[in-house]
Amino acid sequence: MLATSLDTTFAALADPTRRAILARLAQGEASVLELAEPFAMSQPAISKHLKVLERAGLISRTRDAQRRPCRIEAQALGEANVWLETYRPFWEGRVGRLDDLLHEMKRNPAKSTPPKR
Repeated sequence: MLATSLDTTFAALADPTRRAILARLAQGEASVLELAEPFAMSQPAISKHLKVLERAGLISRTRDAQRRPCRIEAQALGEANVWLETYRPFWEGRVGRLDDLLHEMKRNPAKSTPPKR
């Protein structure tokens, strides 16, 4: 089940418009019209993006009279973060080795110059 959930989450996050919508919702709830403002696309196109985010569990919508505010939901992002965190030791090891190499290059600049061809 978690793999399917992650697939849906990462598929939703793959689109820059949807990531921008999430960034806006991280500041607080907003209506579809408010979310559509910064984009050069129609309200129906924004609604399609919202449906993808909603199916992935990244946002929720409520009804407030005529207004349907959207809000960000943390659980799906939290699950994706847990999955990504399993790779942290790998990347920290890589960055650590790069840091060691850069320090060595500073100590011995002659060795760090590539040979001339």
